[in-house]
Amino acid sequence: MSEIIVDTDAGAARVTWHPARKARLVLAVGHGAGGGIEARDLQALAAVLPAHGVTVALVEQPWRVAGKKVAPAPKTLDVGWRGIWPIVAKPGLPVISGGRSAGARVACRTATELGAAAVLALSFPLHPPGKPEKSRAAELLGAGVPTLVVQGGNDPFGKPAEFPEGDFELVEVPCGDHGFAVPKRAEIAQEEALEIISGRVLEWTRTLG
Repeated sequence: MSEIIVDTDAGAARVTWHPARKARLVLAVGHGAGGGIEARDLQALAAVLPAHGVTVALVEQPWRVAGKKVAPAPKTLDVGWRGIWPIVAKPGLPVISGGRSAGARVACRTATELGAAAVLALSFPLHPPGKPEKSRAAELLGAGVPTLVVQGGNDPFGKPAEFPEGDFELVEVPCGDHGFAVPKRAEIAQEEALEIISGRVLEWTRTLG
């Protein structure tokens, strides 16, 4: 594992590399608006995928590196993501643009522009909690590249059944909330939930290269 600070037009971002020995893909994945790269799903992917030929680059947006508690506007998040892209693309491998929550929206909005091979959307915030009329489906449907959505079954930002039909795959994590936490009395344990995420993402990457 290694870290690098990257200057972007939105400030200094940080990329934490979890390299694969014989990499075939790079997964660059960003965090949400309420947390950082310590999120359980991001850490699970970083722990599992490198052993299977996928280098994982965990990306911290400039606002997070600066110690701020509130994420900036979506356009500013996009600027930060564009700024780190040359670094994650430098190995010369296909790059999956990924993120959780707000980071998933960033990945969808910028995928075509940046030449991403695919998009991984973890806990895509389809709408604000309790406001299904304020849909962000257009961002997801407009990604323009192969897209995998991994969504908790009890996500208040959009349950799997709420998603429209479209050119993307959707994996449900039973009982999971927006952070993929599952209740103690759920049908699956927390470890199983994370295994679903890492296992299905790994399967999907094998279809990409």
